[in-house]
Amino acid sequence: MQAARWYETEPDGKVLCTLCPRDCRLSEGQSGFCFVRRAQGGKIVSLAYGHSTGFASDPIEKKPLNHFYPGTQVLSFGTVGCNLGCRFCQNWDISKARESGRTMAQVEHTPRDVVDLAVDAGCPSIAFTYNDPVIWAEWAIDVAKEAHRRGLKTVFVTAGYVHAKAREEIFEHMDAANVDLKGFTEGFYAKYTLSHLAPVLETLEYLARRTRVWTEVTNLVIPGLNDAPEETRRLSEWIRDHMGIDVPLHFTAFHPDYKMQDVPATPARTLVAARRIAREVGLHHVYTGNVHDLEGQTTFCPGCQAPVIERDWHAVRAYRLGPGGRCLRCGTAIAGRFGDEPVRTTTGHRAFLGA
Repeated sequence: MQAARWYETEPDGKVLCTLCPRDCRLSEGQSGFCFVRRAQGGKIVSLAYGHSTGFASDPIEKKPLNHFYPGTQVLSFGTVGCNLGCRFCQNWDISKARESGRTMAQVEHTPRDVVDLAVDAGCPSIAFTYNDPVIWAEWAIDVAKEAHRRGLKTVFVTAGYVHAKAREEIFEHMDAANVDLKGFTEGFYAKYTLSHLAPVLETLEYLARRTRVWTEVTNLVIPGLNDAPEETRRLSEWIRDHMGIDVPLHFTAFHPDYKMQDVPATPARTLVAARRIAREVGLHHVYTGNVHDLEGQTTFCPGCQAPVIERDWHAVRAYRLGPGGRCLRCGTAIAGRFGDEPVRTTTGHRAFLGA
């Protein structure tokens, strides 16, 4: 348990959590919507600090990040709880678990412990993921500081539902982010996530226009709810106009889970159609996920259209970029974070990891 940031003590003794737009007003001993931020002694404490549901070495492509040091591994971990209430949550077993349950390890990991794990696993980066790290941002920031001190990079996987002040403090310490844009209507957000669209769009625009954080966007496509072609087009146009044509966009497949067991899985053809729409509006890098689609998982050079990174699921099978992420055929620089030191891919091709 650790003292939290981002709160105000009110005259009536209640504590206002100012981390996210949910603005929970808490009486002594009461936890917020996320389960892991509690009013105690006139302040907020983080029950999740130092306690993880587990650590894993993942391909960076699994976050998903396709333009952030492709072919490398990332140490991934999370806690419990969430500040959204998505009825379709694909990680509901931890996002809806409470701190008092047995899901989260009782042993406490210091920031140094976490970075040691990454170094020992040969991971050049650390991802705050699985559940939304916004709700345990204090721990993520402290781990990120230690990671940077020791030459590792940091990845924040989030729904982007966070207030401006906390947003600035969090992303000051992050190298990359993947943000879930769960739909593109306020009605969808209100009914199916118990949150609002506008703060998420503010986070996305902030990342693209005011930071150096490498950002990719994921849209989980749910049949009958947010898969209409016109919504896909509006979403893609917004990314083009407010973030830029080089921001990678991932359309991923839903599978029946949590409170949406009666909704069918997303057909691959729906993702293929969404990708086509996004490319038609001018986005350079559009991907499909949670389905086997070699073309939809390949990075193409926007200059000559050559396939420069070929993937099979999360495995990099071919890599045709030179130092600095330039296309070997035409020399076009691919948007992203690529480096100059060679790293072996799954089939022996050479990738590059920079400082």
